[in-house]
Amino acid sequence: MKWITRDHVHMDRVASPWLIRRFIDPAAEFSFVRFGNEHEHPLPADAIAFAIPGVEIGIHDAEGSTFRKLMRKYKLSDPALEMMAEVIESGIHHVFHHKDPGYSPADLKYPEGIGLDALAHGMMFASRNDIDNLERSAAIYDALYGYCRAILLEKARPDIAALKPPQSWDRIRAELDGK
Repeated sequence: MKWITRDHVHMDRVASPWLIRRFIDPAAEFSFVRFGNEHEHPLPADAIAFAIPGVEIGIHDAEGSTFRKLMRKYKLSDPALEMMAEVIESGIHHVFHHKDPGYSPADLKYPEGIGLDALAHGMMFASRNDIDNLERSAAIYDALYGYCRAILLEKARPDIAALKPPQSWDRIRAELDGK
């Protein structure tokens, strides 16, 4: 299937294609419209629009990130994906509010979102274009998904959480790999 979003992808608009390719449409093809000129021309009828103002799977807002909206639409109920959505939303909050008076990273549900914002910005500037950014950033979101799975496993399994590294890491890896 073809998917379309705004160009200059960053964080939520990189996480969303990752989610699409990993859990919704492995053969997804992405294209981009110019940021700020999304409605200058009609969007292609043969593409699913996301993270564009006014479309069904819209931009991040009070209803959540585009990532979370995709999860809802496609009924993805993985707890690690839920945690990822919260990390992404913490990062989004940081992007838009870090210069506000009284802002504190300590108020974020997941301060990891600040690091995700830094990585997303860096990857945007290190990539040749948006497609390159999506390809190169996939490893970041694979790693974040693994991190979320590991954190949730440790919470559910005090026996693993009680182990010290590297034994805890080996046990987590084995559990996540199903061994």
